[in-house]
Amino acid sequence: MNSDPAGAVTRYTPRRPFDLVATMAPHRRGSGDPTFRADAAGIWRTQRTPLGPATMLLRQGTDGVVDARAWGEGAHWCIEQVPALLGHHDDWTGLDLGAHPALAEVRRRAPGVWLGRSGLVFEALLPAILEQKVTILEAHRAWYRLIRVHGEVAPGPAPLGMMVSPGPERWRLVPSWEWHRAGVDPRRSRTAVTVAAVAGSLDRPVDVVTAARRLQSLPGVGRWTAAEVTQRSHGDPDSVSVGDYHLAAQVGWALTGSPVDDDGMLELLEPFLGHRHRVVRLILGSGYRAPRHGPKMTIQDHRFH
Repeated sequence: MNSDPAGAVTRYTPRRPFDLVATMAPHRRGSGDPTFRADAAGIWRTQRTPLGPATMLLRQGTDGVVDARAWGEGAHWCIEQVPALLGHHDDWTGLDLGAHPALAEVRRRAPGVWLGRSGLVFEALLPAILEQKVTILEAHRAWYRLIRVHGEVAPGPAPLGMMVSPGPERWRLVPSWEWHRAGVDPRRSRTAVTVAAVAGSLDRPVDVVTAARRLQSLPGVGRWTAAEVTQRSHGDPDSVSVGDYHLAAQVGWALTGSPVDDDGMLELLEPFLGHRHRVVRLILGSGYRAPRHGPKMTIQDHRFH
């Protein structure tokens, strides 16, 4: 890593196949996310780091190498986190897909997808709270509005319209009518304000089990929300988003040809203990969609979304 007047820079050379777009996809909250943008320059991402706001640009060359540049108070923090964010420490070698040839084929066709870790629990927690018990469209609409109204303009040469999400103090000051205008009900807004009050303790470096336990000790934060956070903040390979409106049926269709409930999904994923989130990523990234009637998973879409 080094720095120059235009920001902090580094170069990440993957030791294995690597797909930047697919690996970073979980950190994007829909196509209109003000904190994430993909264009001809590469992938732009804003973060509120422990050292302050930052904008980062990631660009992968034809040789697979990723050039990273960051601007703002948190630029050096972002640059130091690049290997972890891009899944450098993620290890799929213990995942046995021998009993599921379709899943094995998905992985064979998409060997460059890895689970990265942002190291930012609170940043992942706020949008997850907004996604509780509503459609993803409603949640994304709320996220976009709140970020644009209460966030700050991204530092550096970020594309027009990019913003950095508010810090904990700003979230606590969002008035009730602004939550209402964004379509956020009182239960979710109370949860957001409550977690903002303890944000400092949430971002202290701990293992993923401790992080999940801390999250679930907070009022309004259950198993689903904690899983959605640790998958992004810690690259958790085993957390399952139990309680998701569509996920259990999707996993059931893919693995057995029939929908299941949450208990059934956990039973189906039991053989993959330690890798359950990896298996879910394969299913969701395969392009497979549950049919009205039909057999279990077959591979038709060759791309990993």
